[in-house]
Amino acid sequence: MLWLLLLQVWASCLWLGHSEVVMSFERSCPQFFFREIPPNEALEPQNPAWICQRYKNQYFFATLYDIKERIPVYSAYIYEPGPGKRPKGWLVEPQLMGPAYPKTMEKEWTLIKHYNVSLEKLSESQAILQDYKNLTGLNRGHLNPNGHHLDYSSRMATFTLTNIVPQDEKLNGGAWNNYEQQTMIRKTQGCNTTYVIVGAVPGNNYIAKGRVNKPSYIWSSACCVVDNNHRKAWAVIAENDQNEVQLLTLGELEDTLTQLYGRGQVSLFDSECPRE
Repeated sequence: MLWLLLLQVWASCLWLGHSEVVMSFERSCPQFFFREIPPNEALEPQNPAWICQRYKNQYFFATLYDIKERIPVYSAYIYEPGPGKRPKGWLVEPQLMGPAYPKTMEKEWTLIKHYNVSLEKLSESQAILQDYKNLTGLNRGHLNPNGHHLDYSSRMATFTLTNIVPQDEKLNGGAWNNYEQQTMIRKTQGCNTTYVIVGAVPGNNYIAKGRVNKPSYIWSSACCVVDNNHRKAWAVIAENDQNEVQLLTLGELEDTLTQLYGRGQVSLFDSECPRE
């Protein structure tokens, strides 16, 4: 019996450290969510993947990924902006192909050269660089932006295609960028910790010959911990063909997403984040 117990303990330890594509955020990388509670099931697509985004053997944020539409549903992270250069190069998520592949995000050429992976196999489970070439009026839009992170490794981790959607070019470089770089600085004044969840609502249009969905809306929500007794929250949403961002309360965004997704009442944060 003792050896069986030791085997169970060993197996559980192996599982906890094993994978970037995980069974649940609560078990594997809950630290990116306020009170370690992720959004409820109302956002889950038909073919979801829970990714603890791992780079250089460290978790930097969490992404719920829609394998069918090949875009993230949302990315969740802690807001820690800092100066630094914008990284170059793009990464993919090997374990969307299966648990036998590397546990950390890699470049496409690394998988092709060192792991005998074909581009065709890689493209079955996720978007690849080729999908985002020759776009007109759209570009690669981060959900979790690199500018909201302190150091090079954390910024580089956001350059994975599992954190990217086809975003309206003017919106990405205009009103959405203003929200990320200016409004967030103002809103987070006095916050000790700010938890952020940024998402995309699937639309009816596609790029790359129908492979990758172009979202109809991009949205963002934040829950700020001021101290043990005070929190504040806010949210925004933007149509993905207009250079305009609408500022909302957290409750207003959740109600809007409830209508847009049509899968039941959406809850993004624990109830202690104010909805008004």
